[in-house]
Parts: sequence; structure tokens; C-alpha cells
Amino acid sequence: MAAIQAVRTALFYLLFIGQTALVAITIGIIALISGRTPFTWALAKYWCRSNLAFLRFITGVKTKVSGEENIPAGGCIIAAKHQSDWDVFSIFPYSGRPAYIVKKELMQIPFFGWAARSLDCIEVDRKKGAEAIPSMMRQAHAAIERGCRIVIFPEGTRKAPLAPPDYRQGIVRLYMELNVPVVPVGLNSGLFWGRNSLVIWPGTAEARFLEPIPPGLAPDVFLDRLKKAIESESDALILKAEDQGLVRPVDSDLRRKLDAARQARSAQA
Repeated sequence: MAAIQAVRTALFYLLFIGQTALVAITIGIIALISGRTPFTWALAKYWCRSNLAFLRFITGVKTKVSGEENIPAGGCIIAAKHQSDWDVFSIFPYSGRPAYIVKKELMQIPFFGWAARSLDCIEVDRKKGAEAIPSMMRQAHAAIERGCRIVIFPEGTRKAPLAPPDYRQGIVRLYMELNVPVVPVGLNSGLFWGRNSLVIWPGTAEARFLEPIPPGLAPDVFLDRLKKAIESESDALILKAEDQGLVRPVDSDLRRKLDAARQARSAQA
């Protein structure tokens, strides 16, 4: 099974990387000439949806997204758990006009960076730490004024399923500065397409948009509420996937974390 799935994964990566390069080059060239256009926006949507289709038909990863009724009609921040590249593809179709916050290194890639800027992406230089915040805020304000929804992964990088959370201060600063609701998103995608994984495993990757957190809370109250919402829902979706049966191998470390998460939820019940 592992050998077959490794071949399926290699085929997916071949299509994914090849298509990403072609789409980035096309959007990047058009962006240099005309900026954002209906065609480039449609191409970005195609890129996300086709990648989800490739995942399903080549690797066996199905996609389920729920809770979109919790996304406010106006400007907001969508704050999601980040376990896989799947997270970007799955959230995109539900976010209206998204402005993803991405690291500066990605924005410096020829064609890809040009395409990302034309699609409202906001760059942040993580090497500068707190010094990068003012620039991010200026870009975020401009994006909100253009009618975007800010999409951020509050931990700043992909995390393994059930790994200890590590939320950065950027999400708190955005919340305080923009004064808009924040929609938490829990997900379980890392069970199937893990960070730096050589094999993508079949299953149903699931994301859920949760009840928005209103603006105006104290910073510590907001962050505590956000963490509890995202982590609790992500844990629930991971345990749900295990109950339905995991094809992927479960090593001793993941088994320990699954058992601990299940015991913690039982204690809370």
C-alpha cells in the first residue's frame, strides 16, 4: 500500500508543481502588464479547485468544508490552523476576495511573487520580527478597503497534527488594528498531507469555519478564545478522522498524542 501511494503522490506532485509554475508565469506576466484582471482571478480559482481535484482522484484525499455561514458579509479576518498546503486550496473558494498573508521569501520568487501581489497577497518579513508589523498593517488596511478578507495562519508555519500550538502576535495586532471580526478555522489536513511528507495518504481532509469572534475584546481574551476555538475544533476533526479509520500508518508519537487528545476531550465532557 505504501509503495502504491508513494507512486500516486509522485504523480500528484508532478502535476501540482508543473501546473503551479505555468499558472504563476501566466498570472505574473499579465500582472506586470495589466495588474489584476478577471481572467487572472479566474485562473487563480481554477488553480485551487484543480489541485483539490488532483488530490482526490490521484491520491485519494477528499475535501470537506463546512461552516461557511459563519463568514460575515463584510470585511473580516479568517484565522486558520495550518497543517498542509491543502489549507490554502480549501479556504480560497469560500473567502470571497482573499488577501493571504505570506512570508516575504515567497513574494521574491519571479512570476510567483508578481502573481501573488496582483491577487492581493500581503507580505511579511518574518526575519524582522516586530519591526515587520507596521508594513503588514498598512497592507492589511489597504486590502480591507479594497473589499478583501484577510487570511492568516496564526502560527506562521505548518504544524504537525496535535503538535503544541504556537500562536504569533501578528494575529493579535491585526485584530486590534483592523477592528473586524475574526473567523477561526479548525482542520485536520495534516493527517493526510503532512509537512514535508513524502507520501500523501487517502482520507477526508476537513475544515470548519467557526463562529466569528467579535471585535473589541482585550488582546489576551481574544487570543485565548481564538486558540481554544481553533485547537478544540482541529482536535475534534482529527479524532473524528481516526474514528472513521486512518489508512496512514500511526507511529508511537502520533498514537500517544491521539490517546492524550481523546482523554482530554473525555475529561471535558
